[in-house]
Amino acid sequence: MRTVIQPDHDCPLCPRLLDFRTANRKAFPSFFNGPVPSWGDGDPALLVVGLAPGLKGANRTGRPFTGDYAGDLLYSTLIKYGFAKGAFKADPNDGLQLVRCRITNAVKCVPPENKPTPAETKICRSSFLAHEIAALGNLKAILALGQIAHIAVLDTLKVKRASAPFGHGSEHRMPNGAILFSSYHCSRYNTNTGRLTEAMFHAVFERIAAAV
Repeated sequence: MRTVIQPDHDCPLCPRLLDFRTANRKAFPSFFNGPVPSWGDGDPALLVVGLAPGLKGANRTGRPFTGDYAGDLLYSTLIKYGFAKGAFKADPNDGLQLVRCRITNAVKCVPPENKPTPAETKICRSSFLAHEIAALGNLKAILALGQIAHIAVLDTLKVKRASAPFGHGSEHRMPNGAILFSSYHCSRYNTNTGRLTEAMFHAVFERIAAAV
């Protein structure tokens, strides 16, 4: 595996995100308040790609999907299917370990209203996500959580969007040999409204487990 490039804690690439991060450092001085690095196995079979850190989730704790509701479903599912071991306690010091799995985000910094702009997604993709995917030589599966993450993976691997449309439960073979699986994001909104149920999420992981 080649070295994965991680952003500097004071990454200046996106002015709007830099301004938001600066404001959050004043408002929440105990938070991590920086680009959240990817986490997990250094040579994984599965890469999970989320959207961006939540303000009081990963932006607070510094670990992807840790500290807000979305992590509850994601990590319990990873444990169920053997991609994590230990107990998830929404704390980066909980001792949880990922197994043949790595988690990253399409956008490393928390965006205002949880909505990165297309330009910010492009900058973060070309600066970090593209290098990370290229460095992971044994990937068998990529799970994109939500349409923005799905598109970021396609653009990274130079796959035409029309040839691999997003849909919950969709799967597409990528040029690097990995299968791109996609799911609705495991956000509180999606689960509370029933757009994504635990059974639906587990059904995607059944096929991921079979693929890896």
